[in-house]
Amino acid sequence: MPDRRHSGPTCNILQGESRVSDAPDERMTTILGSCVAVCLFDPVRKIGGMNHFLLPSGQTDGGISNRYGIHAMEQLINELIKAGGEKSRLQAKAFGGARMTAGLSDIGAANAAFAQEFLAKESIPCTSQDFGGTRARRLFFFPTTGRAEVHLVAETPDPAVTAKPATPVQPDITLF
Repeated sequence: MPDRRHSGPTCNILQGESRVSDAPDERMTTILGSCVAVCLFDPVRKIGGMNHFLLPSGQTDGGISNRYGIHAMEQLINELIKAGGEKSRLQAKAFGGARMTAGLSDIGAANAAFAQEFLAKESIPCTSQDFGGTRARRLFFFPTTGRAEVHLVAETPDPAVTAKPATPVQPDITLF
């Protein structure tokens, strides 16, 4: 369960968003299914941030979109640097990437693989991660300490697997 003693502000990070903070009483939260959230933290500057992306890469008609991991990661790193963090000190924690619907492509695995590869290429150590499975996660991140909490959301049946055949409706009229 979330820390009930937390009395400071909680900022909800939605799909395609990111946020950076050095407020000691703030926590960030998001809910993840196949999406991935990466939390970055500079332990010297005591600043951190979180993003939430839907797909590893892509382009929209309007240009850059933070729904894609490549853009979301670059934006989060740049925001941290602008706020006084140093890239060489950043540490990462990454979460999500569940397979939410059986029988469809495993976008969660692709998102998780992207996050791991990106962090490795950028030489940002990932000190903690929780990827995969079939359940959504509620993530809490405390940006000035780098602490993260992950809570699995109760599993719900996959409608594609558990759907019952429709009962035929008996017409109440007769057509000739």
